[in-house]
Amino acid sequence: MEPKERVEAVLRRKKPDKIPFTIYENKLPQCSVERILRNNGLCIVKRTSVYKIVYLDISFKTITYTENGIEYTKTLIDTPLGQLETTIRKTSDTEEFTNWTVTHIFKTPNDYKKILYMVKNAKYIPDYEKFIQMEKECGDDVFLRGNIALTPLHEIMVHFMGIEKFAEEWAERRDEIEKLYKVMVERLREIYILISDSPCYAFNFGGNETGNVMGRERFEKYVLPLYYEAGEILHKKGKIFGPHLDGNNKVWADLIAISPVDYIEAFSPFPDTDMEFEEAYNLWKDKILWINFPSSLHLSSEEKIKETVSKYIEIAKKDYRLIIGITEDIPKERWQKNLLCISEIINKNPL
Repeated sequence: MEPKERVEAVLRRKKPDKIPFTIYENKLPQCSVERILRNNGLCIVKRTSVYKIVYLDISFKTITYTENGIEYTKTLIDTPLGQLETTIRKTSDTEEFTNWTVTHIFKTPNDYKKILYMVKNAKYIPDYEKFIQMEKECGDDVFLRGNIALTPLHEIMVHFMGIEKFAEEWAERRDEIEKLYKVMVERLREIYILISDSPCYAFNFGGNETGNVMGRERFEKYVLPLYYEAGEILHKKGKIFGPHLDGNNKVWADLIAISPVDYIEAFSPFPDTDMEFEEAYNLWKDKILWINFPSSLHLSSEEKIKETVSKYIEIAKKDYRLIIGITEDIPKERWQKNLLCISEIINKNPL
């Protein structure tokens, strides 16, 4: 099997020749070890979209500047109701792929009307041809995975406001947050239809929610129903989807188990989170676990890495609902040896 074919087999509930091994497109430096890994079956996951967003009557201006040797990007969003502003601190030499939000677009209650205007005036346009062309160019060792969107409450919480500001607004102006949430859900329903007609097969929907921030009650009320809505539309068109849940999931694990999601992407087993791999595998019986190999284990010995991979494969052999992925940064001095170790064990344990 080719790397892409192997991933598709698991996602379509068919038996692959071995457990797929995947990595995000920005986590694999080009070098001789990269060629070895790809020749041995490593599949690159290229995250893309099948639609574009055009904002009507809104202009975006970015300003890049350097302060104390660190690069920042400020984005100014001009709406007819006033300006919004956000600033991102770019990656430093020690943080290879990480950007940090310094200031969020929501700063005062006066910003609700501006953000609401921005959400209402977004236009979603199919971008299917770009996906088709990319698929032709990428070939058999790249899997193109689409994206739906972040779940609305999480986007409000993390992208629009930040956790502390969200907590204040949730306590004092929850009605305003819920008004914005409802409009975002309405727009999201347009996206479901658009992507269901696209040539893409698998889509990530939301992610990075973690139990000690989102909480079970909010997850059950504001996130879970959207999985059911998306599932009803996408499954009719033969598409699949899953959330990017790389944090603590025990608080809502039972809700995920009965939800219509097809896979759990970036699930990071213990010791990185509060669920063991075997525990999650047995609880989420009809879900594919597209895991992130635990980041903390990249600091372990090669023997520990090989032992962990062997354990995962042994558990998954009965029904091959496993894709071993890399979705986080690996220390520069460890990534080559570690990925070679994972690849070696996968290739020594065909299904």
